[in-house]
Amino acid sequence: MKLMVQIVKSARKYWIFLIISLLAIVGMTAAQLYAPLVVRRLTEMAVNADPRLAEEALRLGLILAAVYLGLAVCSYIRSYYTHYAAWHFVADLRAAVYDKLQRLSMKFYHDKQTGQIMSRVINDTNNIEVLIAHAVPDILFNLVILIGVAVILFVINPTLAALSLITIPVLFVISIVFAKKVLPIFRRAQEILGVLNANLQDNISGMKEIQVFNQHQKEHAKIRKNAKEQAGAILGALKLSAAYGSSVQYFSSIGTVIVIAYGGYMTLHGYAPVADIVAFIMYLAIFYQPITALARINEDMQTAIAGGERVFEILDAEIDVKEKESPYELKDVKGHIKYENVSFHYSEGAEVLKDITVEIKPGERVALVGPTGVGKTTFINLLNRFYDPIEGNITLDGHSLKDVSLASLRNSVSNVIQDVFLFNDTLAENIKYGAPGSSLDEAKEASKVARADDFINELKEGYETMVGERGLRLSGGQKQRVSIARAVLRNKPILILDEATAAVDVETERQIRDAMDDVMQDRTTVIIAHRLSTIKKADKIIVLNEGRIEDMGTHDELMARGGLYKHLTEINMYA
Repeated sequence: MKLMVQIVKSARKYWIFLIISLLAIVGMTAAQLYAPLVVRRLTEMAVNADPRLAEEALRLGLILAAVYLGLAVCSYIRSYYTHYAAWHFVADLRAAVYDKLQRLSMKFYHDKQTGQIMSRVINDTNNIEVLIAHAVPDILFNLVILIGVAVILFVINPTLAALSLITIPVLFVISIVFAKKVLPIFRRAQEILGVLNANLQDNISGMKEIQVFNQHQKEHAKIRKNAKEQAGAILGALKLSAAYGSSVQYFSSIGTVIVIAYGGYMTLHGYAPVADIVAFIMYLAIFYQPITALARINEDMQTAIAGGERVFEILDAEIDVKEKESPYELKDVKGHIKYENVSFHYSEGAEVLKDITVEIKPGERVALVGPTGVGKTTFINLLNRFYDPIEGNITLDGHSLKDVSLASLRNSVSNVIQDVFLFNDTLAENIKYGAPGSSLDEAKEASKVARADDFINELKEGYETMVGERGLRLSGGQKQRVSIARAVLRNKPILILDEATAAVDVETERQIRDAMDDVMQDRTTVIIAHRLSTIKKADKIIVLNEGRIEDMGTHDELMARGGLYKHLTEINMYA
């Protein structure tokens, strides 16, 4: 119930359409309740041989036709406006979930698969549409019908009405038991669907690896297993639903049997007129329709609740990298960076960085070196504020990163990372991605600096070439040069190069390095690289080992001291 209230509150923007639908539901109810009264009136006239029967039948028939026309109109209004509200709410909800995903830190994604998240954004929100467009309106409609018919039944014959309600407590208990039993099954079905989506996304992204290693049968078996598990969970829920629906139908029929049996006795002994019994049976049929509909409505609600729980898990997720209530904007950034006693871990008890204290002056080139897994990438992730330090503080131009807006911080930094991501768009748009509003000529100039212009011009469509998903149509070196061009065009005071030339050949690396020398002028640059040629020119080399700063200095100073840096160089790790 708490979740349903949360969903309905979230949809307040569309309450007006739901209110219009509610009014239409009232009209539909009135139309349905009117028909048995007509039959009751005509039956009464027929039993009494009333000479006005033909004239009255014509009049009531015309009225009934108008009532049914009103029923059709109200039914259309109810159906359209509930769906209008539901689908617009789902669109808003998907946008809200995506917005929240953009604001969550990288920590949130450590144990999440892309397909799982996509399943929550698409499949689970679809189930909420069922709640808004079907379950809630149906509950309201059937509730109004139940109340209206119950009142009329007691007006017609209180004794029969009381007898017809004997099975209601049993139906109520069955509904509660069903809800408790079926919700965990629907919840499990949604989880399995998320796993299926996640595995599909992984496999489609890794199709090249699947084919290279001939793992077709293994991956087919995994997907088939997921699909069968999801089908099994759904069928388990549907089995309960079938039993529930049959039980509701049976106990509803028992109520009708009691009324027919006792109603016949009452008519035979003159305790109730025939017209009343006929009307009573017709109303009773209407009365039990909402009860038998509970099976479907209850199933819809359990599906929607299961999906809603997964959606609101994201919406209610704690944002661990938060802005202050009134953060200020960084302006005229010089690039003076300080790490003050900074420690960080991704999981408790496994520190990645320990008590890091270092100063990077404006315009300085600093290289981070060390064995794999010592925290080099984590160092720059903290500077981008993808995470916050567990201890210590990081400042930029004297401002703590926690005091400034994330937008202004990240607008001060250009990143070139090893794992280049390109959107399925043109080369020009990918290059301009970090600098919205840039012209094509500016993108071309940046490409020349990054030595990307030559290969782009060789393509049939040049800068209008679609790169494919994740840049599939480009080689690793081409993608890296596009990434460098993007950073050059972005033109920010802080430049981060994380293995920026790892995927290019030595000659291209030399050309890019020469070009980047000009780009790095008057910029604070943090470099992670495994090529000595890239590191040697750094003003300061920070040697990281086991999460700590083991040494610091220029290339010549570190070589002279003969520590870890010299060892790494001698074993060609930095060749």
